[in-house]
Amino acid sequence: MSSFVSRRLAIVRDASRSGDEEAIGPDHERWGDWRWQSRRALRSLDDLEAALDLTDDEREGARRAMAEGFPIAITPHTLSLMDPADPACPIRRQFVPSASEAVTIPGDLRDPLGEEDHEVAPNLVCRYPDRALLLATDRCAVYCRFCTRSRMVGDGGGPRSMEKLDPAFAWLERNRQVREVIVSGGDPLVMGTSRIARLLERLGAMDWLDTIRIATRAPVTIPQRIDEELCRVLRQSHPAVWVMTHFNHPRELSAASQRACGMLVDHGLPVMNQAVLLRGVNDDADTLEALFRGLVRWRVRPYYLLQADVVRGTGHLRTPISTGIRIMEKLQGRLSGIALPKLICDTPAGRGKVPIGPQTIVAQADGRTTLKTFRGEEVDYLDPPSAPD
Repeated sequence: MSSFVSRRLAIVRDASRSGDEEAIGPDHERWGDWRWQSRRALRSLDDLEAALDLTDDEREGARRAMAEGFPIAITPHTLSLMDPADPACPIRRQFVPSASEAVTIPGDLRDPLGEEDHEVAPNLVCRYPDRALLLATDRCAVYCRFCTRSRMVGDGGGPRSMEKLDPAFAWLERNRQVREVIVSGGDPLVMGTSRIARLLERLGAMDWLDTIRIATRAPVTIPQRIDEELCRVLRQSHPAVWVMTHFNHPRELSAASQRACGMLVDHGLPVMNQAVLLRGVNDDADTLEALFRGLVRWRVRPYYLLQADVVRGTGHLRTPISTGIRIMEKLQGRLSGIALPKLICDTPAGRGKVPIGPQTIVAQADGRTTLKTFRGEEVDYLDPPSAPD
């Protein structure tokens, strides 16, 4: 165990027994209880001060976050991955607020994906002909500072009851061209298992659906949540459930997360990863190569590398599009196809996802296409002759 993890774990405390404080770490029986992880999450400036050597920038960011409504939450598990002495720690940059969140730059949007404009029923967004997004909760175990839905997460509503979701279900029943439902939030896997089961059962009654996707960071931030009971509920669902998770940095590939992902896959659940490209976190080819190789070893498919959404107050974490293209150019040929995600920009105002990447077509004319390989070689591909009339 590294020195920064050892130091951090000495600070995680539980005072439930007669006021006595007891150090809690990964070897303690309570560490594996996901509800304990959730209850003991850091949620205030005082909590952060006790755990980390904060900078003035982070203190100001925490004060602002507490005052303006985008909450702080960092589970003990996630905290154990941080370096308490280094504000440039890639895990810390994702979850500890910064004063830069108060800065708005050109292009920033409160609702970058136009979800409010594409809401077809309360808690239901439809931006594509065959897919719909169901927002089942506004709660997460940990709040990412680059969150696309920072406008709504942690707003006090919590998990949506089945009654509250009835208008969304009714819309889906009237619009059978929708063949896939993405269940997101917030993080749906931090809801109770019985609530998740009821939700899947309700969607399962729509026998025209092909798939349900569960969008979750639980395997990363609170991997203790992934247990046998939950996996059975997800596996027994009809239509089939695909788990879309969100690892951003190889330091997040912890033993607990490996166990969580292994349990999901061993229960027959496909697991795909959607990483977000973030300045100072993973914006270099070596870091992403290590992440993608690690995921593939776990049987988790790197699916998307997402250009960060233009969320208001996240300019300090975003990269130019050229950064992602340059990284993908370096990774092409260095990584197997199963380890190489698509580089995607989810266009502002809800216009949909667009794949981007290195320019591989050098020229096209008269049935001849000149392509550039990952080695920089130019190779001609000749089209077949036109079919006779």
